[in-house]
Amino acid sequence: MGTSWQHRASRGARKTAEQATIAGGCHCGAIRYEAEGAPEHHAVCHRTDCRGWSGAPETFQSSEHGERQFCGTGLFYRNADALPGLVDVQSGTLDDPAAHAPGAQIMVKERLPWTAAMSDLPAFATFPGVD
Repeated sequence: MGTSWQHRASRGARKTAEQATIAGGCHCGAIRYEAEGAPEHHAVCHRTDCRGWSGAPETFQSSEHGERQFCGTGLFYRNADALPGLVDVQSGTLDDPAAHAPGAQIMVKERLPWTAAMSDLPAFATFPGVD
């Protein structure tokens, strides 16, 4: 599962209480970003490709209309047809992802069947037998 923060940057607009500045970067620290504006949407995505992105630094055409930018860490997703004007920021790249809880689950048609019952599984603060 991935989580994403869909963001439409406000250009020249005055920041309001509903707007936020988010910052983050890739796992290795080579890329940093900031975005300002009101989030359009924040969701847990169950789509197959959202669960497994990794690779070398590049822009990748992930579908006919979409592209992804990454450096081993999936950073952003853009799709002008499905998400016009939006940049999908991968929530795990935020400096403080705990501060931005998702409001929905999307692409549940592709979710792994066992994820629906994850809350029923035993939970460990670190590893079984260590806590």
